[in-house]
Amino acid sequence: MPIDAEKAVAAEPRSTRISWDHKDVQLYHLGIGAGADPDRVDPATDPGELRYTLESRLQVLPSFATVAGAGVVGGLSSPGIDIDLAAVLHGGQSVRVHRPIPVKGSAVQSSKVAAVYDKGKAAVLVLRTEAADDEGPLWTNDAQIFVRGEGGFGGERGPSERQARPAVAPHHVVERPVRPDQALLYRLSGDWNPLHADPEFARLAGFDRPILHGLCTYGMTLKAVTDTVLGGDVTRIRSYRTRFAGVVFPGETLRIQMWTGENQVRVEVGAVERDGAPVLGDTFVEHS
Repeated sequence: MPIDAEKAVAAEPRSTRISWDHKDVQLYHLGIGAGADPDRVDPATDPGELRYTLESRLQVLPSFATVAGAGVVGGLSSPGIDIDLAAVLHGGQSVRVHRPIPVKGSAVQSSKVAAVYDKGKAAVLVLRTEAADDEGPLWTNDAQIFVRGEGGFGGERGPSERQARPAVAPHHVVERPVRPDQALLYRLSGDWNPLHADPEFARLAGFDRPILHGLCTYGMTLKAVTDTVLGGDVTRIRSYRTRFAGVVFPGETLRIQMWTGENQVRVEVGAVERDGAPVLGDTFVEHS
């Protein structure tokens, strides 16, 4: 079997030192649409956007942790994992921050396969990365990776992320346009998959044109929630998780629906131009 679940989970974590500074943070924020908020009169100079783009006022969205270190593909080279990357789908993502991410930093990031679940027709790998600096833990990332055709080995099925949509109308609805060049800018933060830039490669993958990175949508959504519900204060965010429910094409518009509760925001995201086709589901932001 290409996936040896026991070997993969038992393998020692792989550690690497990572570092970042304000330029990395600014590039990431620009890649998820900072400075282009349609609700601002002049977004390029609006104080609410400058906290994402100007080094003297800079704060760091927790979703930056998904690009600060090694990407998902690196975790797929762990012992016990021997799979065809064409069968891989990024099914979900979660980030938990243990304290605010500094604008400039250096940390040791360790990566391991935290779990392997058997979904029948597919296997699900939970790839966990944890980062810590001299002051202690910074963040924990979990990427849920579906591997088609690798299930049926008799393993634990694992938890279900599906939850019923709230029965009441959302408390907030915002729309965020995806620029035609947004995937080209976002990929400069480290995800060089040609699926997001090369039309010929996208057609081979079954799409008529390149698609936006799921993690770009993920970041755009967290920024929208932060600005709409949390007063733009990223330090209030404790954790953020989502299930990737569909693709987004550059040039489309995200409709982001939010239901607010005690220390939690429930979110659903759809593509406006495709009658609200689901993009992110089962999405939650926990905050103080």
